[in-house]
Amino acid sequence: MPSLFSRIIARGIPAYIVAEDEQHIAFLDINPNALGHTLCVPKKEVDKLFDLSVSDYQDLMMFSRSVAAALKQVVYCKRIALSVIGLEVPHVHVHLIPINNMTDATFKKKISPSKEEMETLTQQINAAFKQ
Repeated sequence: MPSLFSRIIARGIPAYIVAEDEQHIAFLDINPNALGHTLCVPKKEVDKLFDLSVSDYQDLMMFSRSVAAALKQVVYCKRIALSVIGLEVPHVHVHLIPINNMTDATFKKKISPSKEEMETLTQQINAAFKQ
């Protein structure tokens, strides 16, 4: 059965897609730690980060770097944190989390942005990514 993220990639489930290339997709986390919390996902369904080939791993990190740069242009924060945990969905994904302090990256603190905030962020990040 395809993972939740494979279903998003196939457009079977809606998502706030902020960036995409031939091999990857990035979308806003619907249960974010902070405004702009984004997931970067390879389109190839692989469960664990270190099961990716070296080139696929490097490509995912470069894509994530580009998305983080766009995110930093749009969301005020001290840093963009990167985390790879991978227990909640069996499909490799990189969390990019705008942070101002350590508690922003703990996965215990959650926020509930409105649909309008999510749509505006999606458009802004996407525009910054395409620059």
